[in-house]
Amino acid sequence: MIWPFWLGIGGAIGSGRQPFPWVHVDDLSGILAHALENESVRGVLNGVAPSANTNAEFSAALAASLGRPAVLPVPGFALEAMLGAERAAMLLEGQRVIPKRTLESGYKFRYPQLRAALENIVT
Repeated sequence: MIWPFWLGIGGAIGSGRQPFPWVHVDDLSGILAHALENESVRGVLNGVAPSANTNAEFSAALAASLGRPAVLPVPGFALEAMLGAERAAMLLEGQRVIPKRTLESGYKFRYPQLRAALENIVT
């Protein structure tokens, strides 16, 4: 995703209103280590950040962290033509995922907020 945004031609996917779960790589590896180091942790832990963002919010934050505009949305019909209807649906509809069990297990996110996570990655 970074190349179109770095070139100043990135934007939201479809309407941009769909949920867009994300996680910083440090937190994903931290969740794995937390699960391996704590015998009390059992079952599935969702590896997503606790802040719920839309695709439009993610796109705007990524563009801002790069100092670029986010003005060119990707139309849904273009994704459907490139990926097929079923694959495009994953991007156009999104999925609302929360890390309920991850937080209940005691994991503390280093990057729970989108802007801080993106600024750490791109700077």
